[in-house]
Amino acid sequence: MTPTSTDPLALVNHPSTDALLRLALEEDLGQGDVTTAIMVPANIEGHAQILTREDVVVAGLPLLSRVRDLMGASFHVEEAVEDGQRVLAGGVLARLEGPAGEILSAERLLLNLLQRLTGIATMTRRCVELMGNEKARLLETRKTLPGWRRLDKYAVLMGGGTNHRLGLHDQILAKENHFALAGSTAEDFAQAVVSLLDARPEGMLVEVEVESLEQLTTILTLEPTVDIVLLDNMTIDELRRAVSLRDARGAKPLLEASGGIGPKTLRDVAATGVDRISMGALTHSVRAPDLTLLFD
Repeated sequence: MTPTSTDPLALVNHPSTDALLRLALEEDLGQGDVTTAIMVPANIEGHAQILTREDVVVAGLPLLSRVRDLMGASFHVEEAVEDGQRVLAGGVLARLEGPAGEILSAERLLLNLLQRLTGIATMTRRCVELMGNEKARLLETRKTLPGWRRLDKYAVLMGGGTNHRLGLHDQILAKENHFALAGSTAEDFAQAVVSLLDARPEGMLVEVEVESLEQLTTILTLEPTVDIVLLDNMTIDELRRAVSLRDARGAKPLLEASGGIGPKTLRDVAATGVDRISMGALTHSVRAPDLTLLFD
C-alpha cells in the first residue's frame, strides 16, 4: 500500500466549503451591509480589481464566484490568473464587474479567503523550492484552522506540496501517547505495532511514530511491516542512519521526518534521503499576503 494523491477539485468542491462560506457570510453580512445600503445606490455599477502588493503563489480564486452565488449577487468574476500560478507584486488576480454595492459587501470575505489560501500556497512553494531536487515530498499536518482543513490542504497542493491524511478516520497514525497507553517496554511497543497491522481496515495505510532508532529497528524486523514510519524530532545524523537502516531492508516503509523542521533546516533534512517531510507551519502559522481590492 502506498499513499494516494489527493484530487484538488474534490477538496475545494466539497460540501463543507459551502457550509464554511455560508457561516462566513452570516458572520459578516448578517441582516445586511448597512453602510453600503445607505451610501451606494443599487443602480451604481462598478469595476474592481483584486491585486497583490507582493510576490505570491495564488490559491482560492474559484471561491470568488462561490461567495457571489451564495450571496445571491450578480457581479461578474473574471479570474485573471490560475490557482498555483506565481504572480509578481502589482499583478491582478481577478476582476469584478457589476453592482458596486454587492462587490463592496463581498470585499472583506473575498480577501480573507484569498489571503489565507494564497499565504499557505506561497509558503509551501517557498519550502518546496528550498528542498532543491531531493526526492522528499512536503506535507502539511492536521494543524489546520477548524472548518478550513480541506481548503488549507487544497492550498498546499497549489503550492506544490502533498497532502497528509485528512483526519483521524482515513489513515492509522500511532503516536507517542498511543504507545504510552499500550505499555512502556520494547516488547509492548512491538506488540502494539503488530496489533495495528492485524486490525487495520482493508486498504488503510498504517503509519507509526518512532522516537529512537531502536524503535525503527523493531519495526524493520516485522514482516509485513507498516507503510510509513514517522521519525519524530530526530537530528540530521539520526535521519541519515534511519535511511540507511531502511535501505538495507528495501524501499519500504516510507520514512517521514517531522518535528521542529522549518525553512532553515528543510534542505538538510531533505538531503538525508527521507521520503516525506511534514511541517505544521505550512498551515498553523500562515502569514497573510498583502492583497487589496480597488475600484477603477
